[in-house]
Amino acid sequence: MFRHFLTVGGWTMLSRILGLVRDQLLAAFMGAGIMQDAYQVAFRLPNMFRRLFGEGAFNAAFVPLFSSILTKEGEDEARSFARRALGVMLVWLTFLCVLGEIFMPQVLRVIAPGFLQTGERYALGVSLSRITFPYLVLICAAALVAGVLNGLHRFSMAAAAYLAFNVVGIAAILFASPFMPNVAYAAAWGVTASGVVQLGLLLWSCQRAGFGLMPLWPQLTPRIRLLVRRMVPGLVGSGVGQINLTIDTIIATLLPSGSVSLMYFADRINQLPLGVLGAAAGTTLLPVLTRHLAAGEEDAAHSAQNRSIEYVLLLTLPAVAGILVLAGPIMIVLFGHGSFTEYDALLSAKALRAYAIGLPAFVMVKVLSPAFFARGDTRTPVYIGIAILVFNFVLNLLFMKPLLYVGPPLASSIAAFVNVACLAVVLRQRSALQLASTTTRRVVLTVAAALIMAVGLFGVERLVGFPASLLLRMLWLGSMIVFGALLYGVILHVLGVIDLASVLARIRRRVSKR
Repeated sequence: MFRHFLTVGGWTMLSRILGLVRDQLLAAFMGAGIMQDAYQVAFRLPNMFRRLFGEGAFNAAFVPLFSSILTKEGEDEARSFARRALGVMLVWLTFLCVLGEIFMPQVLRVIAPGFLQTGERYALGVSLSRITFPYLVLICAAALVAGVLNGLHRFSMAAAAYLAFNVVGIAAILFASPFMPNVAYAAAWGVTASGVVQLGLLLWSCQRAGFGLMPLWPQLTPRIRLLVRRMVPGLVGSGVGQINLTIDTIIATLLPSGSVSLMYFADRINQLPLGVLGAAAGTTLLPVLTRHLAAGEEDAAHSAQNRSIEYVLLLTLPAVAGILVLAGPIMIVLFGHGSFTEYDALLSAKALRAYAIGLPAFVMVKVLSPAFFARGDTRTPVYIGIAILVFNFVLNLLFMKPLLYVGPPLASSIAAFVNVACLAVVLRQRSALQLASTTTRRVVLTVAAALIMAVGLFGVERLVGFPASLLLRMLWLGSMIVFGALLYGVILHVLGVIDLASVLARIRRRVSKR
């Protein structure tokens, strides 16, 4: 499981790095203003579907069913189920896409009510949204194919295919912009084109695996009905974080121009550890839990759950500490160029800190949710999710005036912690979450190590001031990150959480084998 975790995490990390390059181009060419706001809102709607289906409800409902059929009835039955599900999904999503294209002006009134205050933002938002909306059909179909590959334990291509989104997006911004009315149009067309490439790569990978997925004519067979019953409630349960972000966007459109952009670029940095660790943990843990539970191996399932908690917190907590201390320099070095000024970067850093506070909770939701899904329960997370949505919306309304664009990120972070607490309590009551004493001890020591690292990082930052030139700033930030990582590793070693000598020996053995 840990090997698959690293495989998915590694590909996701590479995708996030390319995504960072893409976001830097968006910031440099469009800055924080009307054009950027319109593009981000146009991308938000199909992107929400991507995360809901690719990392949420569909994956949670489809993978256990597919894995169970594959194990008990063989490849032919599993392939037939996947092809039928793909046919149903394509018909339904195409219908939804057509409706969205027709009624996009009305849709934008709902998800971006603040755009109505300025006609230019609203008109541009409608045009860009119509370009990006077909992406939801392509990426949701890609999510199904990726789910098949994950069920076959072929995690590499399922994770690697998402690189295409950023590669195509970068190419569109750089090379298609001269032929478009502005950069926003080029970026929007890049979104839809990337969906075509991703789906094509995944279908090709399935074909190579001897598991071709030509869609069958849609029929609501008993298994498809079961898939839908499990998936629909999970749209809320597993997608609370994404729906909360959409609520944040709605609130942000009511704030001064540029608020959507400032929040977006802050969230992109926050999504680096969240996407790498949260998506990797959720993707790899679900099939493992499903297999153990199907075999009646409850102890093994609890052990896998505990190891996942240890892994993600071991890697997430230092990211939180580093972001809280270095948010300003991070945003300036990465985005403070071109139309996105250094002042814009410092404003965005405030939102980044608010997002980072909730990062452990966002990741833990990804780790705890599979415990429900692997047991066939998609309803309980829904009930919790609805309450969290209401709670987040209330917090947004309370924070929007005094905190402006920092309010929505802070509201989402607080809501995420409440979500984790509710999920954990229910799992404990059902004896589906049993933290071993060693896990509790490791988590406490990991928290202590992250806090000590943050204090050390803060002290060094005060001693060594932030330089003026870009090259020196890049070297300064890189050095601070390396220092923080080394300090964190040493502290973990001293506290007995890890054995550095053993880790270094493993690295040397792997290098020598290669």
